[in-house]
Formats: sequence, C-alpha cells, structure tokens
Amino acid sequence: MSIVVSTEPLIALEVDRLVGQLAGEAAGPTLLCTASLHGNEPAGLRALQKVFARLEAERPRMRGEFIGLVGNLSAVSLGERFIDSDLNRHWSPAKVAALRARRADALEDAEDLEAGQLLEEIDSAAARARGEVYCLDLHSTSGESPPFATAMDTLRNRRFALRFPVPHVLGLEEHLDHTLLDHLDGEGFITLGFEGGQHDDPRSVDHCEAAVWLALAETGVLIEPDGVPAVEEARKRLAAATTGLPQAVEVRYRHGLREDDGFEMLPGFVSFQTISEGDLLGRNDRGELRAPEGGGILMPLYQRQGDDGFFVIRKFSAFWLTLSSTLRQLRVDALLPLLPGVHRDLDRPGTLRIDRHVARFYALQIFHLAGYRKKRIEGDQLVVTRRKE
Repeated sequence: MSIVVSTEPLIALEVDRLVGQLAGEAAGPTLLCTASLHGNEPAGLRALQKVFARLEAERPRMRGEFIGLVGNLSAVSLGERFIDSDLNRHWSPAKVAALRARRADALEDAEDLEAGQLLEEIDSAAARARGEVYCLDLHSTSGESPPFATAMDTLRNRRFALRFPVPHVLGLEEHLDHTLLDHLDGEGFITLGFEGGQHDDPRSVDHCEAAVWLALAETGVLIEPDGVPAVEEARKRLAAATTGLPQAVEVRYRHGLREDDGFEMLPGFVSFQTISEGDLLGRNDRGELRAPEGGGILMPLYQRQGDDGFFVIRKFSAFWLTLSSTLRQLRVDALLPLLPGVHRDLDRPGTLRIDRHVARFYALQIFHLAGYRKKRIEGDQLVVTRRKE
C-alpha cells in the first residue's frame, strides 16, 4: 500500500488539497472523504489527518482506495466559511459542465477556482475506481450539536446512512440546492453528509474521525474491520454521543436569510433541542422570529456567514422508514399519476406535476414516502422530483 499524509498545521497556506491517498491490496470500493468545504469547519480535516496517520502506523489490510480531500483551501487559510460565495452551492449541472470544459466564464469568483480543482481530483478518483464509489462529506456547525448524518433520500444512501449510530436527517435536500453531494449522487456515488458537532469543539474532531473509521468498515475498504480496534471505538463513541436521540428526523421548515436582514439567533439553542410552536427563536430587521410549529431545532446559526438561520425538525419513526422503503421497492410511485390532478412530466424523468388546486387534498408526506423530496412551484402546479435509485 502507498500513503501520503499531510503534516501541515490546519490554518496555513501550505495545506494541500490531498490530505491522504491509500491504495489497497486488491480491487474494491473507493471511499472519498471531503472536508472543509467551508473553511471555518476544521474538524473534518483534522480527523482525516488523524485517520491517515493511524493507518500508516497500524497498516490494516485494505482493498480499493481511500482518498481524503480538502474543499476550500483559500477559506481554510483564513478560517472563514468562504471567500466570495458558498463552495457547497457551486455544483449545478451547468456549473460542473463549464468547469469540466475549463471555460473562462466558469471562473467567476474564488470558490469557482476551488470547485474546479476539487472536481478534477474527484473525477480522477472516479475514473480509476475499481468498484462502488462512496463519498463521506465531513462538516461541523456554528452552534452546539451532537453528531448526525444527512443523505440524499434514495434507498442505497439511506441504507448506508443507517449503519452509523447517529440520527439520520431526512429532507434537508429539499431546502439546499447544488451541493457537492447533490452533484455526486447524480454521478452515481453513494453519498453521506456527516455533521460532527460545533466547529471548535474538540469532540467534533473525534466524531468526524469516528465517522471515517465506520465508513472504511461499512464500505468494505477495510478487509477485516473486526480486527481494527478503531472501528469498535468509533461505534461506541458515536453511540454514546447520541444517546436518547431518535434514529431519524425529518426537516419541516428552513428559515432562510436575506442579505443584510439583521438576523440574530437567540443564544443557547442546541441542535435537536425541543421547541414548541410560537417559541421565540431569534430576531431580524422585521421583528421577532418564532417557531412555526413544534418539534426540534437543527443547526441554529451562530456565525457571520451563511444563509440558513435554523431548521425545524420532527421525529421520523422506524415505522415510516420501513413503510417508505417497502413502498419504493414495490414501485408504488408508478401508481401516483393515477391520483386526480397528478401527471408525469414527460420531459423530466422522475418528476410529477400536481395541480395545486387538487394538491391541498393530498398530504405531501405521500410523495415523500415514495421518494419525491425536491419540490417547486410553477404557476398553478406543484412540481416534485425523486432521485434515481
């Protein structure tokens, strides 16, 4: 096996895009880990450095390839979330095509340059893959938080996510456009986002490190994971950090920010904290911001940059998880166009058009269970889209 490990300090211009690269002894899956897509999120990068160092010391048997990449090098060097724009919103099909073609008009700001370089590394890894390709994208939050996972809502992504003993957040993709995992899911990767905790909390490094070890085991990159002490340590660490939390939750509401709207989150909120309808959560230039419904709060914003003020979540029971999986395996989505006011979009696979005058009689949960998570309004129609399984 061969390995390259970065020994540079985290906040330094000398940090390399490639944290580490390890080729196993036989063909197998590729595990690609990305960290610091936001430059003020150091935990994932520190975790990758620790994992590669331990792999170098212990040298367990491996197959396939394991790669660690830094996202926003320029922002990392400054400890800022981004320089000009959010790197984790740069992955639209049009932008990716322009970056791959190396078109000059694709380089509009500092993050476009970062995205182009990161894309080259990812495309190169995918091109030489000798098996299934996975991406684990490591993040942290501005407010205090236990670790949790997010995934594009397909069955194979969900199966992968549920192997990690942390809460699984469904529906975040409804509210965030053009993320890296959105792009990679479309490219055929099995993807998982992982939030380790608060940016500067040392436990966030431990949680991200644990997630990487479990990913190495659950993807099959580690040939004999039961013989690798770090894997069992990781499982116990994440389970202990999330004791009492639900297996899965669903995003119900996102409070998006407008530029310079004076948003201020009230202090002291923690992700997964219970809130009631009407609770005062924050303020902006237009007045008080209160919880639109009861449930839990997720990722309250306590940093200068960012356009997600907070999310409201609710528990998604094991019953609904099982029912959802069963309905998708039975291809029940094929029956949805039989409902009044529901039609397939013949120009866009996996898309339904719903008459908004009729849609009020349906619970959107029906479409969620069948995998239709992305929604938008087009005139008198609600357009919902599901990801290809």
